[in-house]
Amino acid sequence: MFLSSYRARLALLALLSASTLYCFYKSRRLKRLKLKTSLNPNANTNVVTSSNTHNKGKLLFISQTGTSKTLAQRLHILFELNDVSFDLIDAKGYEPEDLCKENLVIIVASTWEDGKPPLNGDFLANWLAESAEDFRVGSLLLSNCKFAVFGVGSRAYGDNFNAVAKDFSGRLKALGAKEIVAIGEGDVDGGELDAVFDEWSGNVVKVLKGGSLENGFIGCESDNEDDVVDFESDYDDEENGEVESGIVDLEDIAGKAPSRRASSKVVSEANGKLNGPKEMVTPVIRASLEKQGYKIIGSHSGVKICRWTKSQLRGRGGCYKHSFYGIESHRCMEATPSLACANKCVFCWRHHTNPVGKSWQWKMDDPLEIVNSAIDQHMKMIKQMKGVPGVTLERLNEGLSPRHCALSLVGEPIMYPEINTLVNELHKRRISTFLVTNAQFPEKIKMLKPITQLYVSVDAATKESLKAIDRPLFGDFWERFIDSLTALRDKQQRTVYRLTLVKGWNTEEVDAYFNLFSIGQPDFIEIKGVTYCGTSATSKLTMENVPWHADVKAFSEALSLKSKGEYEVACEHVHSCCVLLAKTEKFKVDGQWFTWIDYEKFHNLVASGKPFNSKDYMAATPSWAVYGATEGGFDPDQSRYRKERHHKSSR
Repeated sequence: MFLSSYRARLALLALLSASTLYCFYKSRRLKRLKLKTSLNPNANTNVVTSSNTHNKGKLLFISQTGTSKTLAQRLHILFELNDVSFDLIDAKGYEPEDLCKENLVIIVASTWEDGKPPLNGDFLANWLAESAEDFRVGSLLLSNCKFAVFGVGSRAYGDNFNAVAKDFSGRLKALGAKEIVAIGEGDVDGGELDAVFDEWSGNVVKVLKGGSLENGFIGCESDNEDDVVDFESDYDDEENGEVESGIVDLEDIAGKAPSRRASSKVVSEANGKLNGPKEMVTPVIRASLEKQGYKIIGSHSGVKICRWTKSQLRGRGGCYKHSFYGIESHRCMEATPSLACANKCVFCWRHHTNPVGKSWQWKMDDPLEIVNSAIDQHMKMIKQMKGVPGVTLERLNEGLSPRHCALSLVGEPIMYPEINTLVNELHKRRISTFLVTNAQFPEKIKMLKPITQLYVSVDAATKESLKAIDRPLFGDFWERFIDSLTALRDKQQRTVYRLTLVKGWNTEEVDAYFNLFSIGQPDFIEIKGVTYCGTSATSKLTMENVPWHADVKAFSEALSLKSKGEYEVACEHVHSCCVLLAKTEKFKVDGQWFTWIDYEKFHNLVASGKPFNSKDYMAATPSWAVYGATEGGFDPDQSRYRKERHHKSSR
């Protein structure tokens, strides 16, 4: 009676096939297991939302209507009956970066509309696609991991039949994972889904128990058929993912690199040679960046003309740095001596086509050659503006003599070992320097010589949100971040916190941001709404993540209020959705703001070789740039052009 009752219930819900039921009731673990599934296809029994340990195998399901989830539950029970330890996990709650720590992963994945995954598998699919297509990650990322994938789809969709499962299998292989059982393909409309799945499941268990398969399956031999196969890596363990300097710098998001045993081979394959430093800009990187408008200088530097440079050449207004600090946008050169970076920020408008690395391991070009080439390439781009409507001969000639250099193009300029020499070369030409660092190299900040204005990107105010937004390579990224802010405090020249607000990510951290003020004690705090640059495999930001200028103003005013007068809202640039907080005691004199820069005085101070501070080269801010002015930070000497927008009237 007991057996019949359970058979009836299980048959109604299609949770277990007849063969699995036989194993189930034959098992001596019947009483201990007690049917952990609730016999409800919609139940979440045995499903963990995330995994903190990596000694168990992981059984992930990607499901829209519940079919793949039900099949995964069946497989989980089968694993337990065979003493194979697995965590059953909804893919939505799984951290993809943990894959490099896994020994064994089984995936049951449905294919949804247009060959795409269901919503709960979207993030995992995108992460695998991004990593597999990113040549910087390398093909050894998942070399410790073995996997198997079963797909659920419909043959009625032709080429999209089980596209998601096939894609997962291909991506995992591309990242070095080894497939233990060939991909299983179930057809929900074929009437044989259960039979196909049971056969595939049996093959998986056989391999896990030490069996050997043929016809496309990979066997794992074992002396004892009752032992689960040993899935230890063929490579040596590396504590914290750290490697010796000889290892290539093509690091993944989590900062894990290949083992020492594989290092010489990887170096050979990645660089085509074993001896001597490699060039940072490979042909692939060069082609990608040049397509975006970059002019590549030597082997690791670049220059690009800014849209605001073009705008002010045409007399149509400058960027926010023109409003805040008096930069002439049409005489500003945007460049970097290092295209490499130690972060992969979600809002990066370069979509991560530049290299990544935690230290300088490349061939190094001469700083004088970099400066000369950057100016030369910049001048060539300026000359191309000749004849463009609004460009006068006077402004064109001014643009051919750059007076400012924004060292913030892409990558991390402070990584370049000769950054001080490069800055000196710019100053000799009386070109001001505005350098932006991402707060991961505190020692580099400490050794920097005086520059016109030093920025530190403060993209988040808590460890968790900083990791999510910047996606740093360093394991100790938070300690490096705090040390970088501390190093900023000791600088005598102008310093800035640059805050990029991303709705849904960091706009609720007013208190946490304020707590960071006392660490670096910056002269200024720039608060800017994130710029939407399109969705890519590396960033899923949408226009919903972009704050309005009113949002940025409200956030800025809240920070000012928190500081109790130490910082006040000084300037704004409505077009850039950007607001400036300034230290009141330094830059507000008799009610007048002095956020602008006396560039000639700055260069004279540098040339003198004597100590000086930020108050020594400040200049008065014009009324049109001050916060709340009717101009909204737009220079009235420029001509403002507004695009006409025609909207259908709603009735």
